[in-house]
Amino acid sequence: MSGLVLGILVLLALPVTVACVYLLTLTLLSAAASAPKPSVRRLRFDVVVPAHDEAAVIERTVASLFTVDWPRDAFRVLVVADNCTDATAFLARAAGAEVIERRNPTRRGKGYALEYGFEASDRRGWADAIVVVDADTVVSGNLLEAFAARIERGAQAMQAHYGVLNPQDSWRTRLLAIAFAAFHVLRSRARERLGLSCGIRGNGWCVTRRLLRTVPYRAFSLTEDLEYGIDLGLVGYRVHYAGEARVDSEMVTSERIARSQRRRWEDGRFALLRSRVAPLLQTAVRARDVVCLDLAMDLLVPPLAQLAAAVAALVVAAAAAALMLPSARPLPSLAALCVASLVLYVLRAWQLSGVGRRGLADLARAPGFLLWKLVLSRQQRDPDAWVRTERESR
Repeated sequence: MSGLVLGILVLLALPVTVACVYLLTLTLLSAAASAPKPSVRRLRFDVVVPAHDEAAVIERTVASLFTVDWPRDAFRVLVVADNCTDATAFLARAAGAEVIERRNPTRRGKGYALEYGFEASDRRGWADAIVVVDADTVVSGNLLEAFAARIERGAQAMQAHYGVLNPQDSWRTRLLAIAFAAFHVLRSRARERLGLSCGIRGNGWCVTRRLLRTVPYRAFSLTEDLEYGIDLGLVGYRVHYAGEARVDSEMVTSERIARSQRRRWEDGRFALLRSRVAPLLQTAVRARDVVCLDLAMDLLVPPLAQLAAAVAALVVAAAAAALMLPSARPLPSLAALCVASLVLYVLRAWQLSGVGRRGLADLARAPGFLLWKLVLSRQQRDPDAWVRTERESR
């Protein structure tokens, strides 16, 4: 009987341990890579900005895009005013962007807006590559240069560093900055070092027009970014990480607004987990494709809140088993490895986030924050629709 109990505990501990060791491996490989040599600055870009009722922020975003260090006649800013009921289109035009207005009461969502913008860009046939920037974003001046340098070296899809514009606004935004550093910097640096796909993160990504024709954009879920990045991986294209360029979006400080935003993210990820893990694993085995294997792992590793809860349960179970079963004494060491892996992962993310000592102190709030995320993950799921994040007045 004791052998059966031990076997069950080991089987239960195995997925948690694999996830933690996976994150530990990425943590150890998260040093910054060197940027490629400068481009010859001849490529042309369409910067597509999907916007739904973004009058409060669209002018700032367009103004930021026009400050990029790239020949002015070699890029254009194309705002897709999608089902807007405010002055988004008017303000974007006044700021210098080209605007296309889309009205469709049934096909609603960011994915549909992007498809509309991509098709408009392709019809013109002018741009060599298309960049996606959210409507609440400030970009670094080297954004197009970072993409161009990689395209000239053969890359077809790229993702810039996606960060938090207002990390010091509250403890919540500082914790989000740490979370973004973990998901967007730490993991992406390691994947780039390993020659894997860093995935598409929704904001600050770029694809060549040739690739967009080869793999048409048909991602319409709540996490359309992750979905299209997986579509690319399934047909043999990896997303390169352009970490020296950045796009920063404003994060909300309100618990009420953050709750809605977080629930949509978790819902979309859960839907992808159900629909895409099997095809990724099948492709990984059939084609011996490590990019697809890693994309599957990225989905299979649970959100940090759930993984931390599983590790806590493993610690308790391992300690109890070791007291009752002499053969279970190695289990606490396994649990300790998992704890150490998560601690190192979070501390490295804090270091990369740049939020300083206040952010380190805010990590004391992390258990409550993770509990809040766990509660959200159990709530009823939202429909697949573009629910615009409410903007906070400044």
